[in-house]
Amino acid sequence: MSNHRRRPAGERPDFQYIPREPRRHRYLEEDDDEVGYTVPPDDDLVTTGRHAVVYDEPYFDEPHYDEPHYDERHVDEPHYEAPHLEEPQRHEPHRDYAEPRYEQPSDIDSVYEDGYGPRSYGDARAYREPPADDHPFVDAHVDDPDDAQAYPDDVYDRPQPDVAFAEAETQIISAIPGEIPPSAIPEEIPPTRAAARTQARRRKQARGRARRGKVFGVLAAATVLIVLVGVVFVGGKLFFGGSDAPADYAGPGGPEVVVQVHPGDTAEEIATTLADRDVVASGSAFFNAAVQSNAMNSVQPGFYSLSTQIPADDAVQELVDPASRVGQMIISEGRQLHDTTDVQTGAKKKGIYTLISEASCLGDAGQQKCISYDDLNAAGAGDLTALGVPDWAKDSVAGVPDRDRQLEGLIAAGSWDFDPTAGPAAILQRLVSESSASYEKTGILTAGNQVGLTPYKMLVAASLVEREAMPDDFSKVARVILNRLAVNQALQFDSTVNYALDTTELATTDADRAQVTPWNTYASPGLPATPISSPSIGALQAVEQPAPGDWIYFVTIDAKGTTLFTKSYDEHLANIDQALNNGILNSGR
Repeated sequence: MSNHRRRPAGERPDFQYIPREPRRHRYLEEDDDEVGYTVPPDDDLVTTGRHAVVYDEPYFDEPHYDEPHYDERHVDEPHYEAPHLEEPQRHEPHRDYAEPRYEQPSDIDSVYEDGYGPRSYGDARAYREPPADDHPFVDAHVDDPDDAQAYPDDVYDRPQPDVAFAEAETQIISAIPGEIPPSAIPEEIPPTRAAARTQARRRKQARGRARRGKVFGVLAAATVLIVLVGVVFVGGKLFFGGSDAPADYAGPGGPEVVVQVHPGDTAEEIATTLADRDVVASGSAFFNAAVQSNAMNSVQPGFYSLSTQIPADDAVQELVDPASRVGQMIISEGRQLHDTTDVQTGAKKKGIYTLISEASCLGDAGQQKCISYDDLNAAGAGDLTALGVPDWAKDSVAGVPDRDRQLEGLIAAGSWDFDPTAGPAAILQRLVSESSASYEKTGILTAGNQVGLTPYKMLVAASLVEREAMPDDFSKVARVILNRLAVNQALQFDSTVNYALDTTELATTDADRAQVTPWNTYASPGLPATPISSPSIGALQAVEQPAPGDWIYFVTIDAKGTTLFTKSYDEHLANIDQALNNGILNSGR
């Protein structure tokens, strides 16, 4: 803001200076000394903070102006008539100069420089703009019309030195605007009509925004509630029934059918399968019942025999019933295709064909229909390709002297599921092809090159390891087999003697060992004609990676399964004596 062409404050003789509390600014700090003022000579230059004013001819006694140019806006301010004060009305604690007194005509309102009245310095509400027609002399250099002064220079009298000091202080304070505390604003000054209207308008707008926010919140909450009600309504009808509940049978049910639950099937996929097989009227009905049953978590992949055209709830109950599971069997390691009899006890050990027959039974107890043992045995002697025999075994299997035993060892040990409604050949084909895949994963197709055996012969050797040793001794027994084959020495395993006789016996008789069969390794050198059981994967891996050693003989010496290995025949005879003393090698015949 331009500051030249302003007249000094207090120049007019009719101006009454009203002392005010001094304001601190950046030139006065808390610990500064109080300011003392010395009246300068008349011809001195007095600075007012930004511009200098030269007082050439000070006049203090003129009583009035002929043509006063001042702000004629009337403000109800108190008028003073040359007061004779015993003590000053206000004190300025940091100044010790005398307060100047002026007489002011009672009919003229006092006006400060910059258009401020004595109400309060810096009070925006006390600011009054001089009328443009009363003050034609506007500073051409002032950018802001609000700050322009309308007093010509030639109408001002010269101020007293104290007034010049007050002007200097005012200039400094004006240059450093400060925040006016609320207590400095007179409470008795009401806001203007425009300000009141502005405040009222703002309060009205705030109330409108608040009302709109409440309406929006209510609408949003109502929308969420409607969506939730819709979800609950639709979900309830979907899961718990209603006027639009999915189709469902009332019962009592029809003939049984076998359905398969595949690995990884979801409740929806199972529901679709049951609907396709006419177990339930609709997949949705079964799904609704299934999601409400915790027992559905126990359903395992496999085949299930279920009644047709039954209510969805009944279908769930049948599916989770263990008795509904069909086509499931477990083949233990070392199991043979045919049943065997224990020589000592006469107990019969079920073969693989018997296990398949029992797992194939359908229907209620006493009225079951099963695939017979004989049907399976006949099917197992059929075409190798139809039975799923792998290419790496076909040539050897084709030369097996007993066709009933051609699938021996080709059905791996483990847990199996099959469709009992399929024919015997189809069931065997499934078991053989899947077993071949599991064998191939062990490396049977290539590992034989290191031990000098074909894949099929490795399977034969693994079956011997399975029947002759405990798992901890698998790799050592495999080494004994390979060492004997390397020197063309007969294996002489009692297990091979028992296989041809369909018996089980730890020790065999001389007569049994003397029988010449394609499997008796006492009577014939080399490996037997076929595997003598279904080997475990561990036994097969032992043949693929046998333990290093020069052992030729081994014998189990106690009931715990302790087995001793040696290269020396004399040591082997001594080990046999230990077995005899422990009753291990007694044949009982």
